[in-house]
Amino acid sequence: MKLRVFTEPQQGASYDDLLRMARCAEDAGYDAFFRSDHYLKMGSVSGLPGPTDAWTTLAGLARETSRIRLGTLMTAATFRHPGPLAISVAQVDQMSGGRVEFGFGSGWYEEEHQAYGLPFPALGERFERYAEQLEIITGLWETPVGKTFSFTGKHYQLTDSPALPKPAQSPRPPVLIGGHGLKRTPALAARFADEFNLPFSSLDSALAQFERVERACQEINRDPAEIVRSVALVICVGRDEAEVARRAGAIGREVDELRTNGLAGTPAEVVDKLGTWRERTGIARVYLQALDLSDLDHVELIAAEVAPQLG
Repeated sequence: MKLRVFTEPQQGASYDDLLRMARCAEDAGYDAFFRSDHYLKMGSVSGLPGPTDAWTTLAGLARETSRIRLGTLMTAATFRHPGPLAISVAQVDQMSGGRVEFGFGSGWYEEEHQAYGLPFPALGERFERYAEQLEIITGLWETPVGKTFSFTGKHYQLTDSPALPKPAQSPRPPVLIGGHGLKRTPALAARFADEFNLPFSSLDSALAQFERVERACQEINRDPAEIVRSVALVICVGRDEAEVARRAGAIGREVDELRTNGLAGTPAEVVDKLGTWRERTGIARVYLQALDLSDLDHVELIAAEVAPQLG
């Protein structure tokens, strides 16, 4: 089981804050550093100094790290047109030497769209656009050099695109899809996903959704084992109960709630819980939502005392 650090910089973080955490995660041996793609804070935090753009951030980190994989949970389809987005992600993949993973979702947070003047269609249209964008972006990346790519959909049309630049990874970076939709989400995952991620879900709900994705794969004769299963869970780990409580307080959460809904407690407790997740659901990766970006000791503790016990 691989552990990955997942950050929410819209809650209040500069690029330098993210760089410190990414370098810490790389030095500590984590598999990947991911960030959300949001333009507006959530909840009662100030959000200062303000949002950072996901792909601008990852471009910088691509040049300032050397090993750790980099990605988004999840880039919002409502934020960018598919052609320019394919170019941006391909370029960052080149800049990183082929370390990018592309988490992609339909977009959901209406208030941030209102705050920054971004169109926010009804759910049905958002999902139509999302599905078309998946086909366009993967199609652009997978088109052989020297060939062109065209697409005619309800919302997007491309004519004789040179489909350049190409990402460093061939035929494309891994695509992550996630969410709890009962039909369309599993169907899109079966078509496009290299990994399926469930954020902040109960074990039973995650298992049911993974099984839906498996059935959707079988319906199109795809081997479900080709799709990596993963979850994202908030972390609050301490050497003793006092340290757990201090870390919970720092992010405005209750210890008991975190033990129920996240990964909270001593390293031994967290190892046991992750073992149960792996046994029940078959997950291979866990995205550890680190909400206090100043607490580098937190991620170092997990790397030292949890990760080695997961095999």
